[in-house]
Amino acid sequence: MFEIEYEFVEEDLINFNTARYMKTEVYQNDHRMNRLIVPAVMTLLSGFYYFYYQDLTTSAYIAAIAALWSFLVPKTTLSRWQQKLIKSYTAKEKSNLFGTYQLSIDPADPTHLLEKSPSGKHKMPWAELVRVEYGKRYVYIYIDLTTALVIPVDKVKKGNLEAFAEQAEKMIERYA
Repeated sequence: MFEIEYEFVEEDLINFNTARYMKTEVYQNDHRMNRLIVPAVMTLLSGFYYFYYQDLTTSAYIAAIAALWSFLVPKTTLSRWQQKLIKSYTAKEKSNLFGTYQLSIDPADPTHLLEKSPSGKHKMPWAELVRVEYGKRYVYIYIDLTTALVIPVDKVKKGNLEAFAEQAEKMIERYA
């Protein structure tokens, strides 16, 4: 029987959703605008002040603001998005989400992934699971295209995560 136990905390939820959000077109356009376009326009304005008015001080201030904008605005925008994400969950949802999870692949019931979480016990049919994905700090078992069981590599308390993930991948392929 393959079994793992791990701790899922707020940071893990934020990291998963942030990684997904950063791949969206909305984020890419906003990032491009705040990282490149606005600072480029400000730099052109800085050059105009320097060459047309011979005003080095104002030109330097505008260039400094452009550089700060390029580095700080994308970070603060992402930080505010993360805060809104956490605020979107109620206290009850958070208590059902964060805590100790146990996942097991039981040979007695090979058609389901068994999950014991703070919200209770669940059986997930392998046929409904999408894929297993590996990251640097996480292993994701996708339940559908937008939802996954997020397993933080450094917070696994019990079991062999590599063996479990390989077996989960085989089970998903078998029942797909």
